[in-house]
Amino acid sequence: MTTHRRQTTGNRTRTNAAEIGDDLRITKTTRRASGAGTWVIGTIAGHRFDALVFPAHAECPDYELGQSRISKLWLARISPKHTKFGIDFTTVANFDRGWDLRPTTETAKAIVDFLAAGLAEHVYHK
Repeated sequence: MTTHRRQTTGNRTRTNAAEIGDDLRITKTTRRASGAGTWVIGTIAGHRFDALVFPAHAECPDYELGQSRISKLWLARISPKHTKFGIDFTTVANFDRGWDLRPTTETAKAIVDFLAAGLAEHVYHK
């Protein structure tokens, strides 16, 4: 694994792109009742994600995030502030068989790239 390095700028702490994935935690996987695919829920680098991952590539390449076998990916920054409804999530990327919201931060882009590079392999062991 990589070493953890944090860079502080003013009041912000940025995560070095090299450490994205060091804290990946998959909290739930659910196989779809009909058809192929698995919903994967987890956290990574201060963000929460929900992803629909498939064992094979999509028949229509536009329905897949690159060559990742991910057809849906929601990524939200977990805000340290709490609201009366619980923890605050701010959506920073959303792919639903096409981009609804491209990554809004460099960290979000790094997380999307990380998940696209290996989440399906992790889930399906291939």
